[in-house]
Amino acid sequence: MIRFITSFFGAIFTFLTLGALIGVLAVGGVLWFYSRDLPSHESLAQYTPATISRIYSTEGQIIDEFAHERRLYVPIEDVPAIVKQAFIAAEDQNFYTHKGYDAKGMAAAFVEAVVSRGQRVRGASTITQQVMKNFLLGGEKTGERKIKELILATRIEETLSKDKILELYLNEIFLGQNSYGVAAAAQTYFNKPLHALAIEEAAVLASLPTQPSNFHPVRGREKLLERRAYVLRRMMEDGYITRVQHDQAVLAPLRTVQGGDYVSFRQALPPRDYFTDEIRRQLSSSFGEKEFFGGGLTIRATVDPELQQIAAKALRDGLEKYDRGLGIWRGTRKSLEPAALASEAGWRDALARLELPRDVEGWFPAVVLELTRNTARIGIEGQEGADHEIPAADVTWARKRLENGRLGPKAKVPADLLEVGDVVLVRAVTKDGAFQRWSLRQVPEIQGAFMAMDVNNGRVISMQGGFSYQDTVFNRATQAQRQPGSSFKPFVYAAALDNGFSPATIVVDAPIEVNTPQGIWKPKNASNRFYGPTPVRTGIEQSRNLMTVRIAQEIGMDVVAEYAERFGVYKNMGHFLSNSLGSEETTLAKMVAAYAMFANGGERVEPTLVDRVQDRWGRTIYRHDQRKCENCSVATLGRGEVPKIDTRRERVMDPITAYQLTSMMEGVVLRGTGRGISVGAPVAGKTGTTNDAKDVWFVGYTSNIAAGCYIGYDTPRSLGSASGGGMCGPVFQAFMREAVKKYGSGKFKVPPGGYWVKIDRHTGMRLDDSASGENVISEYFREGQEDLYGFGSFVDGGFAMGSNLPLFAYGESDGSDTTTMTTATGETRAIPKKADFGTVSSGGLY
Repeated sequence: MIRFITSFFGAIFTFLTLGALIGVLAVGGVLWFYSRDLPSHESLAQYTPATISRIYSTEGQIIDEFAHERRLYVPIEDVPAIVKQAFIAAEDQNFYTHKGYDAKGMAAAFVEAVVSRGQRVRGASTITQQVMKNFLLGGEKTGERKIKELILATRIEETLSKDKILELYLNEIFLGQNSYGVAAAAQTYFNKPLHALAIEEAAVLASLPTQPSNFHPVRGREKLLERRAYVLRRMMEDGYITRVQHDQAVLAPLRTVQGGDYVSFRQALPPRDYFTDEIRRQLSSSFGEKEFFGGGLTIRATVDPELQQIAAKALRDGLEKYDRGLGIWRGTRKSLEPAALASEAGWRDALARLELPRDVEGWFPAVVLELTRNTARIGIEGQEGADHEIPAADVTWARKRLENGRLGPKAKVPADLLEVGDVVLVRAVTKDGAFQRWSLRQVPEIQGAFMAMDVNNGRVISMQGGFSYQDTVFNRATQAQRQPGSSFKPFVYAAALDNGFSPATIVVDAPIEVNTPQGIWKPKNASNRFYGPTPVRTGIEQSRNLMTVRIAQEIGMDVVAEYAERFGVYKNMGHFLSNSLGSEETTLAKMVAAYAMFANGGERVEPTLVDRVQDRWGRTIYRHDQRKCENCSVATLGRGEVPKIDTRRERVMDPITAYQLTSMMEGVVLRGTGRGISVGAPVAGKTGTTNDAKDVWFVGYTSNIAAGCYIGYDTPRSLGSASGGGMCGPVFQAFMREAVKKYGSGKFKVPPGGYWVKIDRHTGMRLDDSASGENVISEYFREGQEDLYGFGSFVDGGFAMGSNLPLFAYGESDGSDTTTMTTATGETRAIPKKADFGTVSSGGLY
């Protein structure tokens, strides 16, 4: 019997031993099988997560940020203890004691799942396991992934410290609302830095990892409060907070950005605009999209926020003035359903969900709630009450387009334009600071662009690519290819001045006929008049097309093209004679950059929107300013000495040519097509108006700032009687007056190597040094250069002047509104009010 019992228990022991051995071998085999080809856990030691790239203004203020995953990386030593404790209490109570997995927790979870027959299944993953899942394995829920997770967790515990593992976790975890990591989440939910979080707020963040979408502070408010209470209880039980702290935190109200209790961080930033989006476009191309959106770049922009707002307002005012002058009402073409108008909460919520331009200063979205006999009652976003009114006097400028496409009669009351439920844009009209009424507004169909830059270093200080970025993100300053018209002519004149011409050279202003494959091209002056032998200066001041074509023919279009390409206006300019009048397309940004080289005396400057870019570790990886200062590091300078800066810039133009051109373009503003523009300092510039006024331009500069404007429809069509000086001139003036106040200005620098001669600006003849009068002007001639086209010589470019040609008297206005004229023989001739601009779209008129 004893032998039987001994044998029985011996067999059981052997069976158990063998079973255990087989089990160990089986587990070992499974672990060996799944440990093959696992990703390297050692790579986590060099892990650099995707973090937000931020753009700062010149004053160091954040003005925009870009990220696919909104993450702010924070070293573990900078994470407050209360935040770490909240996550450990909620997710992994034994984090600092286990070896990567929590066997006790896994067993408890298994027992709970069995007892509840699968109704209560809770995770048993440690923080270390979650790091492995998030970084190396992915989120699929399979047994295989769980085994790999355990293997990697044990390995990483041997490689990294607990604090480093926790650092990876707290910076990687997704916490809803496109927020990754605790720092970004604190900003998203509370608009606070980590160190400013209260206990209950840290508990809210620690509540989110399990179900971030279900724990929304508004939609899932009750669920989030329950989870927060659980986290707070666990923190108290683990000794992280006291009973008093627990009770106070549980009773604290749930205040979040989403609930409207705090202003969101995004709202605290300026609205995204064309400037920062252009930085995004350019740097994504330079550094790659992945690096830009996830590299944690610190980008110092060149923008001047104050002047950027002034540029935006100046362009918007110009566009809106033209649009309202047409008198056509379009509105937003959006409306709210009648059900949404039943309550104030209803229409406000519906209005908030609509995509409307909210970046136009002083404009508000609104909805028409009621139409009375003489007014429209409206509700306005961001304004209290629902009893605001649009009076009848505000709509008399507009006509509504009827269903048949025709325009109806001018509106007398708001009901002539509006219907109940229409979504509109409004702004307050004030007088002497006092509110007068609400006024209807609309985004113009006509568009345009404006850009300004420092002529000495290329820093772009403002860029407005359209009326509203939120209406259309297309940046017309850098992306729109348009005909520059007569604003291109300075490059023709620059080539001429470098090839023997002087401001006093006489060029024939008379009819031209050119054979082209499309037929005979007959370019005309804007006034449809001819002026005979005329000095070069007058040709550019009055923007004479016929003179420009003759000059281009004389020096050769290959020479003109080389100059345009040298200044960066074109890459490969066509050698067609019509291109001398600006018929080939380019961008506003290229034109402004080229004019900046006229302003600085002929040195190349590359426009930039960015001063400096630093990586996530603060290392400079791009710097625009490459100038060298020879004695800036010296402790003291001798009396009368100044820092010597080597600009290291390429010379693209003779400085005397640059000054002569600038002097002539000062005349454009004083006497020519840009007259009337005044900025409080010497200014030079050139207008541009293409055939049928499809595009209008003005590009100009002071001694410090170059700026340009173009206006036209995105799908080109005539602007009627518009001109570059009339439409873009006021935009340039409004901006440049403020720029001069801030950046200063002075007279244009006269380079050495020349001498002054007094000239009759009507005839080009040399005058005595004592001559004076309106017709007298001092011209700067270069020394030692023989004037190939000297006093008394005519340049016709190979196009002879016909006999008996009716010419206009010297000094006669170039305006096209005159209906009669007196010829050189004393005859009076009638001129049509609308000039004939020729048979080919040559681009340049005036």
